[in-house]
Amino acid sequence: MRKMVMMGRSECGKTTLKQALKGKKLQYEKTQAVNYFDIIIDTPGEYAQCTDLARALALYAYEADYVALLMAADEPYSLYPPSCAGVSSRPVIGIITQIDKPNADIDRAQYWLRLAGANPIFPVSSYQGTGLWDLLTFLKDPDDHFPFTKEELETPREVLTTKYEAVEIGTQIEDMGHTDFLDINDNLIVSANKAGSLKNNVNNMHNQAR
Repeated sequence: MRKMVMMGRSECGKTTLKQALKGKKLQYEKTQAVNYFDIIIDTPGEYAQCTDLARALALYAYEADYVALLMAADEPYSLYPPSCAGVSSRPVIGIITQIDKPNADIDRAQYWLRLAGANPIFPVSSYQGTGLWDLLTFLKDPDDHFPFTKEELETPREVLTTKYEAVEIGTQIEDMGHTDFLDINDNLIVSANKAGSLKNNVNNMHNQAR
């Protein structure tokens, strides 16, 4: 598969997309450093948000076949200056993430990415699987064989942990459509009909810890 370096602000979905493209279960991870040994190079959002660090992204572009500018569909403004793709030594594509959000504006994000010079542009949802196959086949080499089908890749992903739902142990993950609950290790293992006993156990543990 052709190597891709992903750039974008913090929490725009870079690491989650990387997990989804590999067919993995989704769990929250904060990217602290650039891992350029992987076929998908994930970069910390601070690199795109800070002008001093942004210069380093140009170096990592040399390690990839494509530069991917990521933008969440609900972002209120664009980090990317007009025609900024012109300074890249590699072809620049655009990826619109989080298109499943209620306030997503795909047309606006697409306009901003095209203004930056990205082409083509892929709207995706890492949680629902929408658009992942199109992006993966774009990066595919002729001799590549994926360990999953299009139908398997474009199904809703299993979510182990997210940044916000894992804040309170025992909180139902309603936003993701799950009826499961997080256990003490933030794993989705408890069914909805056991929610009451789980919350009681968690409350008892919290009271004992005080």
